[in-house]
Amino acid sequence: MTSGLGAVLRAKGYPGGMDLSNWEILASHVAPQGEGVVVCVANQKGGVGKTTTCVNLAAGLALAGHAVAVVDLDPQANATTGLGIDHRTVERSSYNLIVGSASMEEVAVTTSVPGLTCVPSSLDLAGAEIELVAAMEREHRLAESLAGASERYRIVLLDCPPSLGLLTVNALVAARDVLVPVQCEFYALEAVARLLGSAERVRAALNPELRIGGVVLTMYDARTRLAEQVALEVRGHFGDLVYDTVVPRSVRLSEAPSFGEPVVTLDPGSRGSQAYRALALEVVQRYGLVRPPTRLPAPPGGRGYGTRAPEPDGVEEAWPRVEPWHPRPEEGAPAPPEEEHAAGGPER
Repeated sequence: MTSGLGAVLRAKGYPGGMDLSNWEILASHVAPQGEGVVVCVANQKGGVGKTTTCVNLAAGLALAGHAVAVVDLDPQANATTGLGIDHRTVERSSYNLIVGSASMEEVAVTTSVPGLTCVPSSLDLAGAEIELVAAMEREHRLAESLAGASERYRIVLLDCPPSLGLLTVNALVAARDVLVPVQCEFYALEAVARLLGSAERVRAALNPELRIGGVVLTMYDARTRLAEQVALEVRGHFGDLVYDTVVPRSVRLSEAPSFGEPVVTLDPGSRGSQAYRALALEVVQRYGLVRPPTRLPAPPGGRGYGTRAPEPDGVEEAWPRVEPWHPRPEEGAPAPPEEEHAAGGPER
């Protein structure tokens, strides 16, 4: 059955029928050390878990101590809503970032997750592609706006719309890696071929550094043989590019956006939350992200935490130490006599 599925995919143009060794988009490259990275979360098929992966992966990385930003490039603004931001009330959005009327610092909004900021989307973004048709260097607009983001954030996740239009092309030009969520169903596999073809053309013409940074299997239903077959096909074609973590189907993953927060904070014990925390750990290892040292504020007086002051003179005479199994003597009462016992502790 698995070989039959692979034959159908090759007949429909899935990369299994191509020589993947000639695709530079699939070649490995050295992960940046000590600098931020921009990752595009893309798949032109809708409903494969792009936004869910983007939001919860970002939250998992932020909870691990890394500075993370989510840039919502989908006019539907699902990532914005999923992070608790009302897209109807934002003054500036990713639209302003695309057209160059505002910087990322002016657009970014803090979220309820410490260390996680969001560049929200709005309905204005729906008209951005039309406005950019006649613009010079229209494919590089987002890359220019994100030029300094790698210095402020350890990772920037671009949540793309379910299409291969100009917004997605801008994201592919601005990104270093592409993270591809693949739903464990047949139609999602067909979409991977078109995405890889578009990404390869963008790499060749506009962004030579672009690579597929990873593939995430989502919506895995262990009750069906199809999900297992799709997972085997994806791992057989893409090998080590596929993350070990498989995101299962989970009701809590679907419910979390209605509460305006990621599932990793809404229900840390759920299967979906545990899966995305495991995925965040894999991303940290793959990109060599080093958690910055935590600097706690100094208490009044200027003495930093962790500093042990020398013991003042006369403390031992004024308040002698006693063994923990002896009650502390009251003021004016004689100290209890010392008991002889073995080296291992008091007599019992």
